[in-house]
Amino acid sequence: MQESTDNGSSPVRVAMDAMGGDHGPVETVKGAILAAKATNAEVILVGDQGPVEEELGKHDTSGISISVVPSVDKIRDNEHPLRAMRSKPKSSVVVATQLVKSGDADVMVSMGSTGGSMASAVLTLGLFEGLERPCLGGPFLGLAPNTVLVDIGSNIDCRPGLLLSFASLGVTWARTYMGIENPRVALLSVGSESNKGNKQVQESYQVFEASNMNFVGNVEGMDFFTQKAEVIICDGFVGNILIKFTEGLGAAFAAYSKKRLASSMDENDLGKFAAELVQLTNRTRTNGGPLFGVNGPVILGHGSSKADEILAAISTSVRYVGLGMVDIMRADLASMNSENSKTSTGAGK
Repeated sequence: MQESTDNGSSPVRVAMDAMGGDHGPVETVKGAILAAKATNAEVILVGDQGPVEEELGKHDTSGISISVVPSVDKIRDNEHPLRAMRSKPKSSVVVATQLVKSGDADVMVSMGSTGGSMASAVLTLGLFEGLERPCLGGPFLGLAPNTVLVDIGSNIDCRPGLLLSFASLGVTWARTYMGIENPRVALLSVGSESNKGNKQVQESYQVFEASNMNFVGNVEGMDFFTQKAEVIICDGFVGNILIKFTEGLGAAFAAYSKKRLASSMDENDLGKFAAELVQLTNRTRTNGGPLFGVNGPVILGHGSSKADEILAAISTSVRYVGLGMVDIMRADLASMNSENSKTSTGAGK
């Protein structure tokens, strides 16, 4: 599948999973309308036709391109993704992903079940050649906006070779989407020395050191703020715990600040300050993030997203398509695998 990058003459077509998330279709429809106005995207709302059209009727949609493609039900967080796909073949995320596969949409955006969205993307669009699994990644801290973390929750156990593939995808994202020249890559560990960490990290260190990556070694948790590396790699078990911790920390700090500063700050200013604390400790919630490694653009967001966050996720998707990220990532991964294969063959002679 080729990702269109010729968006100067035609708007990006966004298939929005209108039923996904905690607040679909109310907030998804509202956010989609905001995005259509802000980005000139052509938004295709995929969902239960009656409720989606009812929500659309509450807003002024003049001057924007927004339509509805009917689906039946949705995949919920408490459902097994593969079983749910088989029992709900017309669910909103499946139909939205199929629009990308058929070429009727350029990108799929969902705030729904991460597992369901990933399963739909992998089974419908397929994976890059040479990649075993997809991954989630991107900047996740407002306090470290130029630091990318991969994987943030899609793969609990990873072999070193898979982590190296994830690093390739993260480097492409940092270089192309974020404009960072020759991003430095590091492994997240419990110490900077090469012999620190569990078996997975120690074995991965050797693989990364032998690769053509701009590998700078191990970093520790505090190094998200020390600018030692732009792309930090870990498995999804560690990554998901990390982003959930920072998300909770931000909410706790916000609540504490409201209580501690209530007598010395204006209520409106205090509310803005608390909201800023949340944003500084969590970017995946506010901007949405790409699913790396599938043969089509897919952007996933937080289940609790409201309209402004859905607007941000769709904006991310429009730029993602415009830059041709899928094609570039696929080519970069193939190039890395080819180089590593040559190195391995040469070492064996």
